[in-house]
Amino acid sequence: MEPLSLPVILLATCTVFCTITVASSSDEVNALLKWKATLHSQNTNLLLPSWTHDPNLNFSAQETASACNWYGVSRNENDSINRLNLSSSGLDGTLDHFSFSSFPNLEFFELSFNNFSGIIPSEIGHLSKLVYLDFSSNQLTGIIPPEIGELRNLATLHLFQNRLNGSIPQSVCQMRFLSGFAMYSNNLHGSIPTCLGQLSNLRYVYLNRNNISGSIPHELGNLYHLEQLYMNNNYLTGFIPETLVNLKNLTVLSLYENHLNGSIPREIGNMTSLEEVELQMNNLTGLIPSSLGELKSLSVRLHSNKLSGPIPQELGNLTSLSNLQLGINQLNGSIPSSFGNLRTIEILSLHDNQLSGSIPQELGKLMLVEFLINNNSFSGSLPNEICNGRKLEYLLANNNQLTEKIPKSLYNCSSLIRVRLDENQITGDVSKSFGVHPHLYYINLNDNQLYGEISDNWSKCRNLTTIQMGGNRIRGNIPPSLGNSIQLETLNLSFNDLIGEIPKEFGRMTRMGKLFLNTNRLSGVVPQDLGSLLELSYLDLSMNKLNGSIPSSFGECLQLFSLNLSNNEFTGEIPVQLGRLIRLSVLDLSHNSLIKEIPSGLSSMSSLETLNLSHNKLPGYIPESFESMNSLSNVDLSYNHLRGLLPKSRVFTNLSIESLQGNVDLCGNVSGLKQCASSENRTPKQKQKLALVICLPLVGALLLGGLMGIFTFYSCRSKRLPSTQHVDKHKQGKNFFSISTFNGKETYEEILTQTEEFNAAYCIGMGACGSVYRVKLASGDIVAVKRLHSSSEVINHNDFFNEIKALTRIRHRNIVKLLGYCSHSQNSFLVYEYLEGGSLADTLCKKGAENLDWTKRVNIIKGVAYALSYMHHDCSPAIIHRDISSKNILLDSEYEACVLDFGMSKILNPNSSNWSNIAGTFGYLAPGNLFSSHSYISLVSVGSD
Repeated sequence: MEPLSLPVILLATCTVFCTITVASSSDEVNALLKWKATLHSQNTNLLLPSWTHDPNLNFSAQETASACNWYGVSRNENDSINRLNLSSSGLDGTLDHFSFSSFPNLEFFELSFNNFSGIIPSEIGHLSKLVYLDFSSNQLTGIIPPEIGELRNLATLHLFQNRLNGSIPQSVCQMRFLSGFAMYSNNLHGSIPTCLGQLSNLRYVYLNRNNISGSIPHELGNLYHLEQLYMNNNYLTGFIPETLVNLKNLTVLSLYENHLNGSIPREIGNMTSLEEVELQMNNLTGLIPSSLGELKSLSVRLHSNKLSGPIPQELGNLTSLSNLQLGINQLNGSIPSSFGNLRTIEILSLHDNQLSGSIPQELGKLMLVEFLINNNSFSGSLPNEICNGRKLEYLLANNNQLTEKIPKSLYNCSSLIRVRLDENQITGDVSKSFGVHPHLYYINLNDNQLYGEISDNWSKCRNLTTIQMGGNRIRGNIPPSLGNSIQLETLNLSFNDLIGEIPKEFGRMTRMGKLFLNTNRLSGVVPQDLGSLLELSYLDLSMNKLNGSIPSSFGECLQLFSLNLSNNEFTGEIPVQLGRLIRLSVLDLSHNSLIKEIPSGLSSMSSLETLNLSHNKLPGYIPESFESMNSLSNVDLSYNHLRGLLPKSRVFTNLSIESLQGNVDLCGNVSGLKQCASSENRTPKQKQKLALVICLPLVGALLLGGLMGIFTFYSCRSKRLPSTQHVDKHKQGKNFFSISTFNGKETYEEILTQTEEFNAAYCIGMGACGSVYRVKLASGDIVAVKRLHSSSEVINHNDFFNEIKALTRIRHRNIVKLLGYCSHSQNSFLVYEYLEGGSLADTLCKKGAENLDWTKRVNIIKGVAYALSYMHHDCSPAIIHRDISSKNILLDSEYEACVLDFGMSKILNPNSSNWSNIAGTFGYLAPGNLFSSHSYISLVSVGSD
């Protein structure tokens, strides 16, 4: 529990006697006016309207006296300002221009609940008479100045809810009169000063919600007047000091959400004033001290620790207890019968322990609001009168060994909000166990022994979003009235004995996300109305007796992730509309009587991972388009009438014979499956193409002669002149031509001449595929020529033309410009613009990075990002580089980045899934493609101190 809001002391306007001592007050008034000039207000009505005077003028007695009425300002009997309260005034500003030395008599200074920023000046130490200081709920930053210790008379120090950092200064221990110390919700770190134990007047200490570490000083046990100690939500370690049990006046001990270990002090019961004990979410071990039963606590929270042993009977003596939370520990034994004495308790949480035995029936007499006993080993029955108090909201008893019937008192328990009784052996007629519950939003009765029929009452629970009743013995029809529960999001009636049809009224439940009706005896046709459930993500109707066609309207449920219609009596075809379910991951239509060919449109389900069409009567071929289903990993097509060749994709190549058996005419390269004859290797489309080839031989012969003549002409020409407009005859798609602005033959010969036929002296870089040369042409232009290694020309033929194809499509300031290319039997090379900065890899590693400051590094990153964004989003079709590395980024003289080397790039086909093999440079591949991941472009880690 967080501390209550600290009382804001509002100063009422009071009449003070203002003497005519102008000289003594003018310094204070001038200081206030100068400070006011630096402030801004979000509320024009609170812009210190009464603070009006020209500070350059001399004060008259009347003007000085008028300062007595200024907003938030009060004076003492000597006409000196002693109180300044501007809390909740909507002020923006800093303390930089506040003249602390001008207010020697200031006793009360409050600026809370404003928007002050900046630091707390060290000059604050000049306010030697200050008794009350409150700068809370602002935006102050920096450290708490050590000079604050000069405020020897200070009784109250509130700096909470700011952004202060650093540690708590030791100098605060000089404030011997300090009674209130509130620093919560800052960014303070370091340890708690042990000298705080010397401040014997302290009444409250609020250090919660910081980053304080270290142990709790045992010296705090000397603070005999301490009433509230909040240190929760920090990083405290070590034991809870035994000395804290000396704090007889302590009412709140809040140490939760730290890293404390060890045991709870055995004599904690000596802290007789304790009302709230909050030690949850630590690493505490050992037993719960029986002395806790001696307290008058209203709340005890010990959950989420490693406490063990039984629950002490003595806790039943806490007759004023309202909240007992012992969940998520390692407690054993049973619930003490003495808990029946806790007549004021509202929250009893014992979940996630190792408790067993029966639940005391006396608990039914309590006025419980929350009763949480889930994930234990309790047996027997729940208290029959558990909701006689009509206050029960949360009942969680799942995952136990409970038997017998559901408590009768739950039928009229209109206060219920959330109920979980699943994973027990509870019996009873479900229709007579629950009535109308207007606030109930979640109920889970799965995996019990409940029987009876589903009541119409459930449709009257207007806030109910989840009904889980699977794994019981519920029978009868599903009431159509359930379709009126339009707010329902999850309905699980699986593994019961339901009969009849699925109500068409279910189409009204448009918020439904998960519908499980599997493993019943439902029959009839599935209503097309289910296609109206546009939010549906899971639909399981398997293991029933449903017949007719699969509704084509399922293609409208675009959020579907899993669709299971297996083990029914569906006939007809697989609706082609299912191909629209691009988010579908699991499709199971097995064990039906589907008789039409598999529609090729199913290949549009790009997210499909599991496909089971086994045990049907599907004829024909497996669609060739299935080769593009790259997400597919589990396929079962066994026991159908399929024939022909398996699709040539990874998943089909790796299938076991068990997934394909029972298809007599299916063939392919799978162990146990027959090999395909040459005629079987062709799909119907391929056979149509073959027929066309056979029917048009004469036309082909006529064309052949003409083509041979043209080919002979160009072949002779290409031997005489190296081409800068070479076309790859073996590639499909559009031809690409040289974009060089040079004359092809002359430029080719000039490049050979200038490089002395690619002498190593002109080489400025070398890679796996080729070398790069710096060439100065006769025109004065300098170009970079990338020549393929002769040994790699065949291997990198595709990469060579990939690069040309990509670079002829794009123009961008951050992508290197291709000026021309040559494909020749002796020399194949690409001509680029020359960038004098070299590669990013050389700049970072070889030449040093001393000139590569942060601004330049950021610009390089931006340049690469702009290039990639252009290729991915502005090119149509998009281009994927697939080998971004520091070696493939060039820099100009201004450190502007340009991306090059498009040999591994891929031009995406917008009508395919664009699956590709792994490509790129090790160290720069996406982490998912490697056993370990590395940084992509080392712009930060390399060459920077």
